[in-house]
Amino acid sequence: MMKHTIILIILASLWTCYDAIDTLKPGDTLNSTSSLVSALGKFTLNFITKPVGNSEMSFLAILRIKTEANKAWIANPHSPVLSSSSPLLTLDFNNTLKITHRNGHPFILSAPNTTSITSVVATLLDSGNFVLQEVSPVNGSTIQILWQSFDYPMDTFLPGMKLGVDHINEHVWSLLSWGSSDNPVLSGPFSLDWDTNAHQLKIKKSGVIFWTCGVFAEGRFEYIKQRYNFSIVSNQNEDYLTYTSLDDPNDPEPEWVLYTRGALYEYGAQVDIIRAQNCDGYNTVGGCVRRDRPSDCVGKLGDDFEIKKGNFTIINSANASRPANWIGTGSEDCKVTCWQNCDCLGFDFPFGNQTTGAGCRFWSVDCAFIEDLSTATHSFVVPNSVTLPPKSPDSPPRGKINATHKGLWIGTSIAALLVIGFCILCYRLRGTKFMLSAGKNGTKIQKILLKFMKSERPTDHVIAIENDHGNIRHPDLSVFTYESVLAATSNFSEANKLGQGGFGPVYKVREIGNRTRSSCEEAFKMFRTRHGGV
Repeated sequence: MMKHTIILIILASLWTCYDAIDTLKPGDTLNSTSSLVSALGKFTLNFITKPVGNSEMSFLAILRIKTEANKAWIANPHSPVLSSSSPLLTLDFNNTLKITHRNGHPFILSAPNTTSITSVVATLLDSGNFVLQEVSPVNGSTIQILWQSFDYPMDTFLPGMKLGVDHINEHVWSLLSWGSSDNPVLSGPFSLDWDTNAHQLKIKKSGVIFWTCGVFAEGRFEYIKQRYNFSIVSNQNEDYLTYTSLDDPNDPEPEWVLYTRGALYEYGAQVDIIRAQNCDGYNTVGGCVRRDRPSDCVGKLGDDFEIKKGNFTIINSANASRPANWIGTGSEDCKVTCWQNCDCLGFDFPFGNQTTGAGCRFWSVDCAFIEDLSTATHSFVVPNSVTLPPKSPDSPPRGKINATHKGLWIGTSIAALLVIGFCILCYRLRGTKFMLSAGKNGTKIQKILLKFMKSERPTDHVIAIENDHGNIRHPDLSVFTYESVLAATSNFSEANKLGQGGFGPVYKVREIGNRTRSSCEEAFKMFRTRHGGV
């Protein structure tokens, strides 16, 4: 009898263990050495440890048993607890699901705000979903789901999960890349979102769209080559995308993972769905999205950074300081930051490299890039920015060349202004002298013209006119002021016009006052104009 009793106790214990292997009841706990396993053994829920800084930290994670390398879900990605603090997953008698530890406040996963619920359990399902649900005390069937891990995805998109918006609870379902292996607590820059207007999946980096899946037609998206059973639900309560497997023997358990550097990887088929890190804003291949720069920026739509050997240098400002380093995740982060700043001419990596992202240094106005094919240093240069030719070994320093060029331009400009001013001065002085000479001769001629009209026209004498300098001009080249000719011909009136010959029109002059014959002879000899004579 005693032997049969022992056997029954052992069987009851085994049944109890099996019954509790995927479920926590109120009062149950899960420590760092135990785990929950889904009914068919597909997923496990347990604590994992990762180094964060100099400490070993614990995270509550769901893992697919076949591929434990990927964490399908992390309960506390940004709030790990010290592994040495004995973390526990607890479902207490108030139906609160939480992570407790010795060194601080508990991390609450769910705390239902109703007291009418009497029977609550936390169960790990074969879909990978960890649910807190109210169940029937009679048969254990689900009455309602109070909380579920699928509502809080991290970087993994499992079949049955949703990406989109819950309009009633104002909740968004989206993926967010996890931090780097060096600092897993921080979120990565990439997210996978469902655009409820365009009904497209989009990968964003720091809020900027990098990639879109394209139009949905005939059961598939334009830029997702792998085939799945997609389902789109859109109504007043919610708008989301979900998917299931096509029962492909080569891909029986699909599992999308968004990595820190932007790749969307399918763990089941072990293929890339998209490598968003190749979408740097300068092409549209495979769903990549181009980003334009403002119209006044150097570098336009479709341009890419030029990778050149050489270094940036400050050329135009003695007071300019060297730019500070910026810690990013690699060259793609640096490209985005530089591309969005019109002043940025490029960047380099003074203390790291473009893979590790140990820090990039931006260069902007008052700088230029100097090519140097002999160096191993590579820089990323915005197209059409200031690039100086390679410097000769015998050439003076760049700053000295700039100072020399500046002085040469200033000296040349001053000399040109002096020459132009001197020419203008000479021209004005020459014109003044001519006017003075013409004025004196004109006064003399006008006095002679007063006596001209009373005498006969002389025909046998030629009298020269003496100028201010004592020189004798040929009488045929004598010059009279325009005013004197106007006065003598009454402004070249038609009444005084005698005719016109080969040398032009001929005018008579009107008599003004008394004239003597001698003065008439002198006036006639001096008043032979280019009009052909008067």
